[in-house]
Order: sequence, then structure tokens, then C-alpha cells
Amino acid sequence: MFYEQQFRDALVAETKRRLIEESVPRIKKCLAQLSEPEVWYRPNDNSNSIGNLILHLCGNVRQWIVSGLGKSPDHRIRQAEFDERGPVPVQKMMEDLDALMVEVNAVLDRLTPEDLLKMHPVQVFEESGLSILVHVVEHFSYHTGQITYAVKAMKDLDTGYYSQLNLERPDF
Repeated sequence: MFYEQQFRDALVAETKRRLIEESVPRIKKCLAQLSEPEVWYRPNDNSNSIGNLILHLCGNVRQWIVSGLGKSPDHRIRQAEFDERGPVPVQKMMEDLDALMVEVNAVLDRLTPEDLLKMHPVQVFEESGLSILVHVVEHFSYHTGQITYAVKAMKDLDTGYYSQLNLERPDF
């Protein structure tokens, strides 16, 4: 049981790090560079705006973690996340994202090692708790990268995510 709890603690900590400490601040940094029209800009009919991606991330995380693992009711209408043309105010989206991360944090804190192995219904799938966390981190990071790319393309800027670090491997 000791190692199961250690594994649970490590997975939960890494999930929080990747979502709450890494991706959310990156999204906020990107949004700070944009005007409202830029947040809702679509280069073509087959692309999503940054605003759509943020709504989609909130819907996905709520459905998979808060509802799937946390057992809260699931009221998601996925297509509405992509159909929205805005403008939903950036401040509201950020407040919603922050409030969602508070809920996510609470669900993650309640998880047991058994919850990670148990199967949970999400959308039309049956997924283990472990699979849910891997999916959400991967999915959130993927769309955070899309948001970053879009901002760099629109603004011709370096987001500076690692500017305070020397990422060169030191000589041994």
C-alpha cells in the first residue's frame, strides 16, 4: 500500500504541475499579448480561435476530471465550445479557468490509489483514473502549444517561457 500511495502522490503532483503551474500561466501570458478580436480570430472556417480553444479546454477538463473522476454532473455540450464566435470577455474566461483549476485541485486531492485503477465513464468511454489524468495533461498541453504558436505567429514574439533558465546542458 505504501508504494501505491507514493505513486498516487507523484502522479497527482505532476498533473497539478503540468496543468496548474505550467499550462495555465502560459495561456494567461499569451492572452495578455492579444486584443479581444485577436483572441477570437479564425484564419479560416476549419480553424478554431484561441477563445474556442480555451472554452474547449475548460469543457474537457471539467468533463474528464471534475465529472469523470469527481463524479459531479456532466452538462457539457462539446460542440458549443467550437461554435462560439465571441467575444466572451478574456477576463471571464480566465476567471472560469482559475475557478475550474480550484475544482480540479480538490478532485485530485481526494483521489485514492484505487481511483487511479478503477474504470470511470467519460463521454462514450470507460477509462481508468490513470488514463484520465494522462489524457487531460496531454490534451491540455497540446492545445496550450497551439495557443502559443498562434500568438507567436500573430505577434512575432518570443513567449520567454524559459527565459529565466539556462537550458544548456552543463559540462560534466
